[in-house]
Amino acid sequence: MSGPLRIGFRRVHPAAVVPGAARAGDAGLDLCAVHDAELAAAGGRAIVGTGIAVELPGGHAALVLPRSGLARNHGVTCLNAPGLIDAGYRGELQVLLVNTDPSAPYTVHAGDRIAQLLVVPFPAVELVEVDELAPSERGEQGWGHTGR
Repeated sequence: MSGPLRIGFRRVHPAAVVPGAARAGDAGLDLCAVHDAELAAAGGRAIVGTGIAVELPGGHAALVLPRSGLARNHGVTCLNAPGLIDAGYRGELQVLLVNTDPSAPYTVHAGDRIAQLLVVPFPAVELVEVDELAPSERGEQGWGHTGR
């Protein structure tokens, strides 16, 4: 790749903060709240708008991921992490936040960094039905097969 992947965006709210990396070379772009929201303790949730819409190029998707500091310090995370943004979506990026702290509510303020956006390429996939799958070392061993 000769330079950064260029992605078109538009502000759908005048107070929108343009997503950006905290440091050069960081993979995730910080998404900021465009409005306040209250998250009650013990599972309170809210859809928080970012005021930004993006135009992802074909063959790419974006994943909305939690911010580790919010999770560690306040128990606030993304309920459907990772949230998947397909290339054809042109609406506002919104984040479904949940407060897992058992007793303390959390207030999101406009301008707060609430999640990260990770843009990833993906291959075109075609599922092909077969009579048997090739063997592997793991085989059909599922959940918890490696022990505690």
